[in-house]
Amino acid sequence: MTNLVTGATGTVGRQVVAELLARGQSVRALTRDPAKAEFPAGVEVVRGDLTDPASLAAALEGVTGLHLITFGGPYLAPLETGPRIMELAREAGVRRVTVLHGGGPSPLEDAVRASGLAWTVVMPVEFMANALEWAEGITAGGEVREPFVGRLSAMVHEGDIGAVAAVALTEDGHGGQEYVITGPEVLTLQDKVDALAAASGHKIRLVELTEEEAVAQWRAGGLPEDVIGFLLEAYGNTPAVGRTVADTVEKVTGRPARTFAEWSAEHADAFGG
Repeated sequence: MTNLVTGATGTVGRQVVAELLARGQSVRALTRDPAKAEFPAGVEVVRGDLTDPASLAAALEGVTGLHLITFGGPYLAPLETGPRIMELAREAGVRRVTVLHGGGPSPLEDAVRASGLAWTVVMPVEFMANALEWAEGITAGGEVREPFVGRLSAMVHEGDIGAVAAVALTEDGHGGQEYVITGPEVLTLQDKVDALAAASGHKIRLVELTEEEAVAQWRAGGLPEDVIGFLLEAYGNTPAVGRTVADTVEKVTGRPARTFAEWSAEHADAFGG
């Protein structure tokens, strides 16, 4: 079976590719610029753009499993091309589709649900990989500067997101499912900082910012206003789903979800370890 992974160069897409390879699957990675893409040996890299469905026809030939993202283009705008993409998928003989939930309703996700194919919506909470945003502050000054330090998160290892998607793409029984994916524990910011300190072997201080200080920091980092608004809401009023452990990873993959301590050890070099 051949599986086409869109968004293959992204944080989750790379993990879907890796997990499919580990399961002995044939993997085709879609990217707008194959010359700049780097993937493990055995991955077929093809050119295509989700904003231009016609560019997907050749990439879909012989594909049985399709992993989709809900945004595309230079400004990560919600994709409006879902109906045509799903029409092409049906014509190509695709059997199973996974879609990475983008945090809210989207035209592409609606099209996937209405496609008549065996679809699975993958709904992860906060990525552990988001901690990489702290790497510069930790290596330069030994500190993490964040607002709402009491906030809770059941953050998930991006590899576990990829693993759930890979199972849904290659096994029956997952059609019509919405899978909320979390890590195995609920963490505070101090818990995360402590794990990074242990992995890197360095002391790390957690500095609490006011909302105003955080907004100024984010603006200085180039974040657009809509993203800043989202962060203030997500961090200041984290919804229950983001701070409640779900057993999805173990139920779907047969193994426990990975911890943030494990993730920190894997990425210790980024934090001066």
